[in-house]
Amino acid sequence: MPKAAKQKKGGGPSGPYDRKSKPAAGGAAANTNIFKFDKDFGQHILKNPGISDAIVDKAYLKPTDVVVEVGPGTGNITVRALEKAKKVIAIELDPRMGAEVTKRVQGTPLAKKLEVILGDVIKMPEMPPCDALISNTPYQISSPLIFKMLAMKNPPRVAVLMFQREFAKRLVAKPGDALYSRLSVNVNFWATCKHIMKVGKQNFKPPPKVESDVVRIEPLIGSARPDVAFEEFDGLLRIAFNRKNKTLNAAFAIKEVLAMCERNYKVYCSLNNIPIDESVSAAGTAGAATAEEDAAGGMDVDMEDNEDAEEEEVLGGGGDEMEEDEDEDMPEFFKQKDEEDSAGTKTPARNPKSKVALVVKAKVLKVLANTGLGDKRARQCDQNDFLRLLLAFHEEGIHFS
Repeated sequence: MPKAAKQKKGGGPSGPYDRKSKPAAGGAAANTNIFKFDKDFGQHILKNPGISDAIVDKAYLKPTDVVVEVGPGTGNITVRALEKAKKVIAIELDPRMGAEVTKRVQGTPLAKKLEVILGDVIKMPEMPPCDALISNTPYQISSPLIFKMLAMKNPPRVAVLMFQREFAKRLVAKPGDALYSRLSVNVNFWATCKHIMKVGKQNFKPPPKVESDVVRIEPLIGSARPDVAFEEFDGLLRIAFNRKNKTLNAAFAIKEVLAMCERNYKVYCSLNNIPIDESVSAAGTAGAATAEEDAAGGMDVDMEDNEDAEEEEVLGGGGDEMEEDEDEDMPEFFKQKDEEDSAGTKTPARNPKSKVALVVKAKVLKVLANTGLGDKRARQCDQNDFLRLLLAFHEEGIHFS
């Protein structure tokens, strides 16, 4: 005879979908949560209807628009978008949430306008074509989601996205701001960003540990879109912002950066049938260590320590959920260099230098001197400065992707 199913002590629910059948002690209303929210998925449901309305309103949707919503949750924003748009494609990682948002409009005229796709939007080969993108964005995919949208052949007309406050401030930061970073330059190079409103953590269920902001992003389309390879532009920014408070002379004097430039220069020469001399230079062997120390040192004596401390204080207040996009995307050789610097050690350049290595180093110094940007710090440079620098490097045959 089969055994009877065991009940949990205290009459609690045996599964995530079970409801409590009796009210709590003291006549309080029963708990109506049908499942627990998973914070690993960034499930902080926006419960304030006024903010949901504002997000949809700021997208200025047309009756003919196709909208993509990432992470619809229980459908609070979805329903409002369905009322104004032709179609809403909701991309949801959690099947429970996908079922919940489907049930939300089941049996109504809005059901025909809703399409739910279960999966990870970041792992999709490409995002569905759309006119607008809206999202109460899970914090851990903030940066990948933006760049996936900007990388689309035909990006949406507008995106209204909610991010952690510190991340949103990075998006709209200007040169000289404490939060000005590689993310700031990249996003504003391919789109225009505008801060919409602040959203307190009390507007979510469950409340996150940090505050949030809504940002409106309008990708540049057609002729307004820069005719520049993203990999090249971002590769230059990676080097420049590796230590954004140091001069570009110091950033490009790192031996790992010079080695990468040398490799890419050899590839460029081979593709363009340009002869190069890879023999060892006796002069390069004798003065390699001294030259590298002179290039990297002495340029940042006037380092503004107080601004570094101020920036660390600003960035340190974001909580555990802050997405450190620069650190995650940083190449391994940068991380290794940072560890060496923090330990107070320097690796002397004792290996013989090839003639092509000396040529590449001379080209780098020439570009930094001719553009007049060598003594500037990355946090002080704007998009035009980086574009001018990239063009000068390309003219010398040095690439970064």
